[in-house]
Amino acid sequence: MMMDLAAFQEMLASALRPVAAEIVSPWFYVQVGLLLVAAGIAAVVGSTVRSRSNDSTGAAWPSSLRRLLRGLTLSTGVVAFALTTFAMRAAMIALAPPHHTYLLITAARLAIAWLVIRLVASLIRNDTIVWLVSISTWVVAALSIVGWLDPVVDALDSVAVVIGGIRLTPLLVIKASVFLAVALWLSGFASRLIESQIESTNDLTPSLQVLLSKIVRLALIVVAVMTVMAAVGIDISSLAIFTGAVGVGLGLGLQKIVSNFISGIILLTDKSVKPGDLITIGDFFGRVSSMKTRYISVAAGDGREFLIPNEDLVTQKVVNWTYSDRNTLVKIAFATSYDVDPRAVCKLAADVAAATPRVMAARPPSCLLGEFGDNGMKFVLTFWVADLGEGTDNVKSEVLAALWDKFRSEGIRIPVPARDVRLTDARTASVAAEPPRGGAGEA
Repeated sequence: MMMDLAAFQEMLASALRPVAAEIVSPWFYVQVGLLLVAAGIAAVVGSTVRSRSNDSTGAAWPSSLRRLLRGLTLSTGVVAFALTTFAMRAAMIALAPPHHTYLLITAARLAIAWLVIRLVASLIRNDTIVWLVSISTWVVAALSIVGWLDPVVDALDSVAVVIGGIRLTPLLVIKASVFLAVALWLSGFASRLIESQIESTNDLTPSLQVLLSKIVRLALIVVAVMTVMAAVGIDISSLAIFTGAVGVGLGLGLQKIVSNFISGIILLTDKSVKPGDLITIGDFFGRVSSMKTRYISVAAGDGREFLIPNEDLVTQKVVNWTYSDRNTLVKIAFATSYDVDPRAVCKLAADVAAATPRVMAARPPSCLLGEFGDNGMKFVLTFWVADLGEGTDNVKSEVLAALWDKFRSEGIRIPVPARDVRLTDARTASVAAEPPRGGAGEA
């Protein structure tokens, strides 16, 4: 249904009639000149204050007060403009009737409205959201100050499109967008508070903490959306027409998103992978640092972090080094010559490993004779470490270095393959290779 064109023109003309009356008055141009002077004064004052402001001011204050102070510093020019405009209006009232100062008082009210809105919005952390909220709220306040709010609201509500029993108007879309943004921000703020309380609870496992945090966040988002729909007057039952569209969307492009979300819930429920676990998936090895809705973050230990989709952890082979036992067995193979007692070698190697830092004393090291090789006897030394996250190559290096020192002090030789190289004279080799003459095969 479209608004009647004549009615719209009449509404617009009635709203612009006071403006036209002001423009033809000579006092209008006087006010414009005074406003330009006030704007120049505000620009100078604002620039001076910003150049002399120090970021360290209020460093010990709470973050909300620091943001409020920063917003006030950035709005010093607006304060100067409002005060100057009020002073000019007071001076003009002595020379002209009050209704000839309409432009000055309107500009001053707009400046005060912007100042209040900017200070309140400065409490928000995101600068983009601050400006978006400030501008949209100030537009509404400005329309109310000049008396155009009701005509604009009626005009936005007069154009409508009916879809599935829902009457969609520009006013409904604007209200729903604003309310939804506020509701989602409040739900995000509430979810962060609840998540911090969940993470500080020592009675819950890390996987259960992540699962509860995700459930709380999802529940708050659903509540926020439902509340906004009820606030703007949208009947939830009338949304049944969109169910098919959502199903088509899931079938065409959202399978992976839904699959990763469900896979994340499965991982948190069966506890096969938990924050802090050391895992290997494909060519990636590292510690699970965080579990998100779509992926897990695996810290490699060298500054890199692998973002692995949750679906891969459900469908692919995953090695969890700390699934049921956070201790890890380390094996080292070495060899000695045959001129030493193998039992003495095993005891010496076990003692060396036991004296190495990071080797568990609760599970003593063990050394076994593996086989008699071509060049010497081969042994396998095994020991346990509890802090796999610190790596195994470094502890292997420490044990091998200690074994080398012990072998040298005890006179134990490590076998080295021996190769004999025989050199023969080329002429002798050619004569030896020549077939004998006068043999039976000669004609």
